[in-house]
Amino acid sequence: QVQLVESGGGLVQTGGSLRLSCAASGSIFSFDVMGWYRQAPGKERELVAASRTWGSRYYEDSVKGRFTITRDNVNNALLLQMNSLQPEDTAMYYCAAGSGAIQAPIPRIWGQGTQVTVSS
Repeated sequence: QVQLVESGGGLVQTGGSLRLSCAASGSIFSFDVMGWYRQAPGKERELVAASRTWGSRYYEDSVKGRFTITRDNVNNALLLQMNSLQPEDTAMYYCAAGSGAIQAPIPRIWGQGTQVTVSS
């Protein structure tokens, strides 16, 4: 079974940038949708951005224009470039692979998460 491992989280000041990476142990080609989710303390996990195999993308409204999701089917990786970070972006970020509607995919595999903290 494919495993997902996230990296790239950390502590950054407001307005800063981070680039999250999700490395898959096997081919991601068969997963119709891959996405980045986040969960802040006391809140439900939410979909931040998602990408279909061949290019369609989805972004949650609060990150549009600031975050960019990139899917690398050759190197079996999923990236999330995060710019203009705000304190409200502070959360644990998870990579997931699955299928279904791009704005509400059904995850089949999860990574362990990487923490993003934005200081004010």
